[in-house]
Amino acid sequence: MPDIALSPQPVSQAPDTLAVFVAKGGDGPVLLDADRLPQEAREHLSDALSQLRVSGKADEVARFTGVPGLAATLVLSAGVGPLPKDESGQQTNGQDDAAEAAQVPLEALRRAAGAAARACGGRKRLGLVAPDERPAAFAAIAQGAALGAYKFTDHRGIKAAEGLAKEAPVPAIDVLADPAADEREEAEAEVAAAATVVARQRWARDLVNMAPNVLYPESFALTVREAAPDSVTVEELDEEELAEGGFGGIVGVGQGSARPPRLVTISYSPADASEETGKLAFVGKGITFDSGGLCIKPGKSMITMKCDMGGAAAVAAAVFAIADLGLPIEVTGYLCLAENMPGDNAQRPGDVVTMRDGQTVEIINTDAEGRLVMADGIALAAETGPDAIIDVATLTGACMVALGTRTAGVFANDDALQGELTSAATASGEAVWPLPITSEIRAGMDSLVADISHMGADMGGAMTAAAFLRNFAGTDADGRPIPWGHLDIAGPAYNDSSPHGYTVKGGTGFATRTLVEFARARSED
Repeated sequence: MPDIALSPQPVSQAPDTLAVFVAKGGDGPVLLDADRLPQEAREHLSDALSQLRVSGKADEVARFTGVPGLAATLVLSAGVGPLPKDESGQQTNGQDDAAEAAQVPLEALRRAAGAAARACGGRKRLGLVAPDERPAAFAAIAQGAALGAYKFTDHRGIKAAEGLAKEAPVPAIDVLADPAADEREEAEAEVAAAATVVARQRWARDLVNMAPNVLYPESFALTVREAAPDSVTVEELDEEELAEGGFGGIVGVGQGSARPPRLVTISYSPADASEETGKLAFVGKGITFDSGGLCIKPGKSMITMKCDMGGAAAVAAAVFAIADLGLPIEVTGYLCLAENMPGDNAQRPGDVVTMRDGQTVEIINTDAEGRLVMADGIALAAETGPDAIIDVATLTGACMVALGTRTAGVFANDDALQGELTSAATASGEAVWPLPITSEIRAGMDSLVADISHMGADMGGAMTAAAFLRNFAGTDADGRPIPWGHLDIAGPAYNDSSPHGYTVKGGTGFATRTLVEFARARSED
């Protein structure tokens, strides 16, 4: 994790590497420096941007050296995309940069900062010129840069060390801004909070990127225990306790592996939590490797299946971040950990298992294992009577077909909760889209031999999986359904294409920020 600071240092004196934000204006690139650059540097860069045909489009980074008036030996321009449109719908022309910069979306700044950080591997320090005075903008810039300055190297050998050092992510990040004295405390607090959350998200990325022979249910549980802050209690159920406790879904999925399953509960219950803020339950899918079981996947489809525990990683990271921030709300995370393998005791299509809440489930396809472990976790969470259950899972390829690889689906049994989750994701900069669970979907899961089948009709796979999980969310003391939401993060949990913005290749830690923002908003209600 790089050192992150809000620095009042003059831009002209910033050493090593400097990044400025550039927007795509109606008449060409617009330098967004809020008058922080010396005049000669501004004129030089503005001319160079035009000469090199830099557009200011999102994810565009250009490099400049020898910029007059600056101590930095390298200057980067990071594109934020188009300037906002005026009331008539026309794109602004960039004459009033500071006013227009104030309207640049926070996520655009976050992504541009990440792209700049990715472009300065091997440099010692990165200073980013804040384009306006919003504390939230300072935080977004810091967060994006810290996520962009990420590289997973835990599995690299000794011989690679020298080369890795030359391209190591930048270890120090300064957001160059000098807010007014009465606003500095708020600004520094926002940057510090952003750094806290991003540190946990980077840890979630580490978990997703670990090799499955290193991270398996037992070692995952140990890693979580070692990383937990003092304010979080960690409890673990092993394979024998899971069997005794009636967790047929987790046991059934894990029984084909030599590495037995686990269910880890992480609880944060601060003294200042109140009945008004309520209590939340987060449930994360933790399939540390998914071979498909007896319904084995094609070899090519297994390559990235170490990422099938991305939901559990995000839940653990979010609960820990909430504790680190000291939010006054009770949160419990349930990590449903198993390895889905075709061993000699693997479950079969046609098996019937009894879940934690007593429902029986007929197994149809052993490659639809995630909903089984999640159903047990959701049922356990429901027993505690939370005000909301949110589950996070790399659940269905169908959701990727619908929404692509950068957007998660949001399902819920409660319209207000679905709106809250969507708002939390938008505020944190994570792309989601609300999807329905239509009334006819449940009938497709009728079983001849059990209470429910765990799969349904061929079409609408993401809805079918969500409908199955909803079946286990339970009711409150008055018999009303417990509000339940489901994030299908199959697409954005792992990036196996080109890096973009602050998203590097590999694990992303997606949903960590959404869950933290959801808890923060609830704690302030």
